[in-house]
Amino acid sequence: MSPKKRNLKAVVISDAHLGTYSSKANQLHSYLKTIQPETLVLNGDIVDVWRFSRRYFPTSHLRVIRYLFKLAERGTKIIFIPGNHDEVGRRFTGVDFGHFRIDNKIVLTLDGKSSWIFHGDVFDVVMHHSKWLAKMGAMGYGILSGINRMVNRFLQFFGKSPVSLAAKIKDKVKGGKKEAVTDFEAMVSRLAIRKGYHYVICGHIHRPAKKRIKSASGAITYLNSGDWVDHMTALEYENNDWHLRYWNQEENDSSEDPYEEEILSETLEDVFSRAFREILKS
Repeated sequence: MSPKKRNLKAVVISDAHLGTYSSKANQLHSYLKTIQPETLVLNGDIVDVWRFSRRYFPTSHLRVIRYLFKLAERGTKIIFIPGNHDEVGRRFTGVDFGHFRIDNKIVLTLDGKSSWIFHGDVFDVVMHHSKWLAKMGAMGYGILSGINRMVNRFLQFFGKSPVSLAAKIKDKVKGGKKEAVTDFEAMVSRLAIRKGYHYVICGHIHRPAKKRIKSASGAITYLNSGDWVDHMTALEYENNDWHLRYWNQEENDSSEDPYEEEILSETLEDVFSRAFREILKS
């Protein structure tokens, strides 16, 4: 029996990395079969062109791509925003086939609230200045994924729960899960606040999140759609708000991540701007 479909205004997924051994293509396909969104945003790194090999692109990965086209045939508007791993798609920015279009970024207005959506690699210092280093990191990630599969088979044999070595290393590199706001989150949030958007939505860093981030200049709801490598997450818009959903393959269901609130420390520019406004008011 096919799962019951949920009608949603909009869904954002990113970082599926189809074409790699670490991609959770089966889980992504199972999740997609449970939703019927009006708009589906593919927010980058859907197919991993950096690590693409003609020797490895299994049926399960092709099934995801076929199902995306099936959703478009059923009336879902699909917007593809290329990321750094599928940046070849940026050559076709502006292509519009009606129910499928390619853009570098979009502003989606739902219930009178604006959501600024982009992949996020443009804010990655490593990507911007040392692309070769980023590609080396991608190769290392692929090797680590292979080791991770062997470790998890060993753990499964002894009845232990699987672990994600890549996720643990990423958390160490980015300061750990307990770090309130990363530099990446602070950077995109400050810019979105200046532009006056209600939401800013990214992918790229494989760190699912929903945070209300405040600064002296205003406030923004920052969201990251996570990935389909370690976390199996998506963003869904329903009941007048975005929700972060975790896919649970065993239960064939999804659950919502708790909402967080953080306060950004002021930049020097913020301090001078606030002081200048106070002087003008006096």
